[in-house]
Amino acid sequence: MTELIHESASFRRACDEARARGGRVGLVPTMGALHRGHLSLVEEAKRRGCDHVAMSIFVNPLQFGPTEDFDRYPRTLEDDLRMCREAGVQTVFAPAREAMYPPGFQTHVDVERVTTQLEGAHRPGHFRGVTTVVAKLFNLTGPCTAVFGRKDYQQWKTLERMARDLDMPVEVVGAPIVREPDGLALSSRNRYLTSEERSRALALVDALRAVADAFARGERDPRALTSLAEARLSPRVDRIDYAALADADDLTPLERTPIPERALFAIAAHVGRTRLIDNLVLGEDPLP
Repeated sequence: MTELIHESASFRRACDEARARGGRVGLVPTMGALHRGHLSLVEEAKRRGCDHVAMSIFVNPLQFGPTEDFDRYPRTLEDDLRMCREAGVQTVFAPAREAMYPPGFQTHVDVERVTTQLEGAHRPGHFRGVTTVVAKLFNLTGPCTAVFGRKDYQQWKTLERMARDLDMPVEVVGAPIVREPDGLALSSRNRYLTSEERSRALALVDALRAVADAFARGERDPRALTSLAEARLSPRVDRIDYAALADADDLTPLERTPIPERALFAIAAHVGRTRLIDNLVLGEDPLP
């Protein structure tokens, strides 16, 4: 049975009661519009011993810029609840905006260096919104294992840093990217794509494969790897925000030769009106 909760105090009480019964709480924060990738996060929480899994569903206004897709972001609560029931989620927390940000709200959480590159450079204020809402969710949930998808790799590393720096009693886990059979990373925003755009979106996968192949053959020049990716992306996407190498742990840009034997390659590109991201940890992840 899945319990739907809208009030913060009731959600905190449900998590406290689960621990009082001797259970381990798993938290899966989402913005809804669920797909198999989200359900894989539920499975990861269970695999890590969480016998009470709570999922939050909240389209967080603080993490959207003024020209981004907050108003059109898909909101599919009834379908989401059905999927949660089928996946064995015990608690769904779906607060109203006023419950998370009451009148007079003025407190925010900032994580510094890890947020300045990649997404942070192209979406000012985005991570401030993410860390603020997730800090609130961590406070409401209490001691738990929180699972995030590695498609949002920088988000995962930012929240991991936040929990560590602020001594939050939360284990922050990054779960592998779930992909379609052709390699496209699952995303709630994929539903925006027309069939023609969906075909062009595979340029992100092709770019990651080209970079991974070159890396496996011994290429360690960041300019050569970036050029390979851009050559795959440019003819098919409408705009590239970045195709870049970074340290896989602290997200420091890797611009000098040779790069290390383990490195993040991350992409953000626009196809039509849809902005897509993807990544691969070279030397660690399998080919998409």
